[in-house]
Amino acid sequence: MAHKILVVDDEKDILDIISYNLRRENYEVFEASDGPEAIRKALLINPDLILLDIMLLGMDGVEVCRCMRENQQLNDTLIAFLTARNEEYAQIEGFDVGADDYIGKPIKPKVLMSRIKGLLRRKNDLSSGIELNSGDLTVNKENYAVTLGNEVFHLPRKEFHLLYLLMNKPGRVFTRHEILSQVWGSDIIVGDRTIDVHIRKLREKIGEDKIRTIKGIGYKFQN
Repeated sequence: MAHKILVVDDEKDILDIISYNLRRENYEVFEASDGPEAIRKALLINPDLILLDIMLLGMDGVEVCRCMRENQQLNDTLIAFLTARNEEYAQIEGFDVGADDYIGKPIKPKVLMSRIKGLLRRKNDLSSGIELNSGDLTVNKENYAVTLGNEVFHLPRKEFHLLYLLMNKPGRVFTRHEILSQVWGSDIIVGDRTIDVHIRKLREKIGEDKIRTIKGIGYKFQN
């Protein structure tokens, strides 16, 4: 079955070019030219991936992404910003509201297709099971819920993917490069500090003893 991709851009020329190249790769393509239309179509078709222009008129891409992430129905939908804004603060803003990738404009069609294939492949890698358990800790991929003892809470998207990755193979040491590649994507420019901050936040929420640092290499989940 072909992956469904929703392309959101208020510039018709860009919308047409991206959609044309996606259809050539046999994706099922849907289009929207503004934020409210994008949200309506996303809830209607449940796309695998949304390519979302951040500089939309009216309701911008950040707000659209935030609204989508507030709807549980779109938990498993990938969202990648397409934008000419390459400043680091803009990327941080995008990731904070739940984006999975950040693709700068202009981008060559072949490069864009490669990024899309990588995103969809990464999604499959992180979807090997619905629920993982370790002692009193449970993570549920279906609703992005974390249960610790009697407490149920939700993590920001990147923190959840990081915890899920580590828990999926307890005892295995993940290098920093592997973590960056599988959680953020190899084309995203983030430093080691980003991983450290996310690990620290996870430890504050699930306990200091569940994620171990392997000095000079990376991290592992300890059962």
